[in-house]
Amino acid sequence: MKKLFDMGNTLVIVVTFILFTIALFVKGFSKDLLLESGVLLVSIKIIMMNRTNSNSNKEIIKKLDELNDKLNHSNNNSFEK
Repeated sequence: MKKLFDMGNTLVIVVTFILFTIALFVKGFSKDLLLESGVLLVSIKIIMMNRTNSNSNKEIIKKLDELNDKLNHSNNNSFEK
């Protein structure tokens, strides 16, 4: 099974959630809670975007490697003739 989050992303989510929980008890249910919620959501969104970009980069690298292999194969065939 693929890992959904690496250790760094998991650590950021956990620390952000802990800080959010502490702020919730220190500040109470006030308008500052909306600010803390926004920080939590932005942090999670950035981590999700990082994951998506990482997957896209892996796919692009895989396709580039395939193209490189095809080019090398066609160049080798043309030199042999």
